[in-house]
Amino acid sequence: MTTLGLIGSGNIGGTVARLAVAAGIDVVLSNSRGPETLAELVSELGERARAATPAEAAAAGDIVVVTVPLKAYQQVPVEPLVGKVVIDTNNYSPGRDGEFADLAAGTATSSELLQRHLPRSRVVKAFNNILFRHLGELARPAGAPDRTALPIAGDDAEAKAAAAQLISALGYDTLDIGTLADSWRTQPGTPVYGTPYATAEPFWEHPATPAPADVVRKAVEAAER
Repeated sequence: MTTLGLIGSGNIGGTVARLAVAAGIDVVLSNSRGPETLAELVSELGERARAATPAEAAAAGDIVVVTVPLKAYQQVPVEPLVGKVVIDTNNYSPGRDGEFADLAAGTATSSELLQRHLPRSRVVKAFNNILFRHLGELARPAGAPDRTALPIAGDDAEAKAAAAQLISALGYDTLDIGTLADSWRTQPGTPVYGTPYATAEPFWEHPATPAPADVVRKAVEAAER
């Protein structure tokens, strides 16, 4: 993979972009406000980064990370993402996103909604359960004894393998937790959301701490609906 596209360049998107550039991967950033609003981030990232529209970022990326609020998921361009692996970082927040009946009832996950919107893409859930600051701090080289694991979920085995390869390049092991329907196990309020990656609760107020795969697996298995 040579280019990572980003649709959404906020806290998580910007952090993923920084990790990608550090790993020698080109990034094409976009947001809903226009490429000119990303000039500062692109300048920080250097020659491996450029800003574009969401459609251009979708077309340019060999893998594309969608990191937008759920309420905006239907604005994600469809055609440029046909056949591509799409990594979804989103979490459902009713206060921000409004009411989604399927999500409130537990009959669908937010990533399943994105997959329905992108029927010819291959959606993989990742990066949604870790605070962006911790994501930026816990990256380690492959084989490092204190390497952290991130859960991933998806309906396509090849897509999950591609996502895992990218995530490994960014500095993380992965734990396959199943299908997009299973991705509720990493949503806000579950044991694996934020907590394993911090020294104490509340996780957003405390320093990062490595979380190997066995720790992450136990937290995922402890999730209850």
